[in-house]
Amino acid sequence: MATIKDIAAKAGVSIATVSRVLNHDETLNAQDETKQRIFEIAEELEYEPRAQKRRKRKLKIGVFCSYSPTEELEDPYYLCIRLSIEKTLEEEGYRKQTVMFEDTQESLAGVDGVICTGTFSSAAVERIGAWGKPVVFIDACPDLGRFDAVVIDYRQAVMEILDYFIENGHTRIGLIGGIEACNDENGFLDPRISVFKEHLEEKGLYHPEYVKTGRYHAHYGYRLLKEMKEEGQLPTALFVANDSMAVGCYKAAYELGLSIPGDISIIGFNDIPTAKYMIPPLTTTRLYMEFMGEYAVRMLEERILNGREISVKVTVPTKLYIRDSVRKIEK
Repeated sequence: MATIKDIAAKAGVSIATVSRVLNHDETLNAQDETKQRIFEIAEELEYEPRAQKRRKRKLKIGVFCSYSPTEELEDPYYLCIRLSIEKTLEEEGYRKQTVMFEDTQESLAGVDGVICTGTFSSAAVERIGAWGKPVVFIDACPDLGRFDAVVIDYRQAVMEILDYFIENGHTRIGLIGGIEACNDENGFLDPRISVFKEHLEEKGLYHPEYVKTGRYHAHYGYRLLKEMKEEGQLPTALFVANDSMAVGCYKAAYELGLSIPGDISIIGFNDIPTAKYMIPPLTTTRLYMEFMGEYAVRMLEERILNGREISVKVTVPTKLYIRDSVRKIEK
C-alpha cells in the first residue's frame, strides 16, 4: 500500500509538501506543475488516504449459483468464475454467504449484495429482485433496468469461429450446442445457436441437419457426434459449445475412425487448460472467466459503497486461439 513517503520520494519533494497538496491546502506556496506531479504520482501508486481507508466497509456478499455442484465439476466454466469471485472477496476482506433459491429477504438481511451466476428463468429473476439487494449477474442480463451484468460477446465470438471455418474452405459447417439447465424449468437453448443460424443463412451455408443440442457435458459431445455419423449427416467442420463437449467429440471420432482434422475439423469454446494438450491441440475460443468474476465483485462493491442507482452492463470480448484441429480445404 503506497504511503505519503513513497509519493514524496518519487516526486522529489518533502513529505509535508505531499500531505498539504493532497489535502488541498490553499496556503501552500508551490508551483502548479509540482502539485500536478504529486497528484499524478498518487494516482499511479494507487494511494488511498487514511480517512478513506477507515471508511471502507467490510461487505458481506451473497453468491447464488443456478447450477448444482455436480454440474459445476462437469463444466469448469462456472467453477472458474466462482473461484475468481471467492478469491477477490478474500483479497478485499469481504465475507461470503452462499445464497439458495429458497432464501428470502429476511434470511438475507445481513447480506449487502448478491452475485448471480448461471441461467435464470423469469420466475427466478423475480425471486432475486424480491430480495431487495444490489445484484450483479454474470453471463446473463435478465433486466438491465434493475441489475448490473457482466456478459460475453457471444455474437462476435460465434461469427469469428464461423468466418475462420469459411476462410479455410468449409461450407458444410455443423454445431453441437447446449441446453442449459435452470432451477425451475426444463432448460434454456444455447443463445449462440441463433447467431450460428443467422450468420450462415446470410452466406447461404446453413444446414439444419448439421445442428444438434445436448447438455454441456463430454457425454453429449460423444453421443451427438456419433448420431451425426449414424444419420449420414457429418459436416466437415464442427463448432462445439464447450471444450468438455469437444473432448467427447474427440473420443467419438477416435472410435468412429475419423481423423481430426482430416475428416472433421473441430473448434471448441472456453479454452480449458487441457485444450492445448489434446491430440491434435484444440482450436478454441478463450473466455476471460477470471476477469468476469473479479469485475463482478468490483461492480457490486462500487454500487453498494457509492449508492449508484443506474444499472451497468459490461460486455467482455473473447479470443480465438488457433491450434491444429482445423484443416484448410483446398479449392
